[in-house]
Amino acid sequence: MSDMTLWGFDGSTYVRTVKMVLAEKGVTEFKQVQLNVLKGEPKTPEHLQRHPFGKVPVLDHDGMRILETSAITRYLNDVLPGKSLIPPTPRDRARMDMIIGMIDSYGYGALLGGVVAYHLFPEFVGGKSDSMRKGGLQNGRLMIDFAMKTKGSSPFIAGELSLADLYLAPIVFYVSLTPDKEALFDVDGFADWWTKTQALQSYKETQPKLG
Repeated sequence: MSDMTLWGFDGSTYVRTVKMVLAEKGVTEFKQVQLNVLKGEPKTPEHLQRHPFGKVPVLDHDGMRILETSAITRYLNDVLPGKSLIPPTPRDRARMDMIIGMIDSYGYGALLGGVVAYHLFPEFVGGKSDSMRKGGLQNGRLMIDFAMKTKGSSPFIAGELSLADLYLAPIVFYVSLTPDKEALFDVDGFADWWTKTQALQSYKETQPKLG
């Protein structure tokens, strides 16, 4: 897989999701070009040629360029050998897709933009906003609670380990570094899921080095 290039820095939760998929598939040979979102590096003219909205991750593989985490992770799941990270049954695929969709639409903004940014990088979002933090706590807890209710008695969100878990885990990692973690993690089923997720080798191998 030496012809694979991943654009995006390790601090990005979505880049980490892609790297967790690669790790779960046993892929270690790929090139990563670090583009720091907090420093505005994806907004350079060069990267805007890769992604018209200046986002990461971007994946180049075998002459093809793929944008957006959802497309990248599904593509990698299909083309790489190893156990599938997409559930085999329609019901479990729906569980996975529901949570991924809710993370993209509601969870990421609430948890990263509302809670994590408030504590860890407020300058990136224009300074500390108590109202954004309050809204992030409310909607972030709803997101986590819904994910755990979707999981039910399963070991992971959609039965066995799936893309949904690899979407949520990097976000939860940042939340775990904030004083608000207990308020957000006090949800039925969360502690067991988080213990299992942190034990994954793909989680351990991709933990970002924070300065």
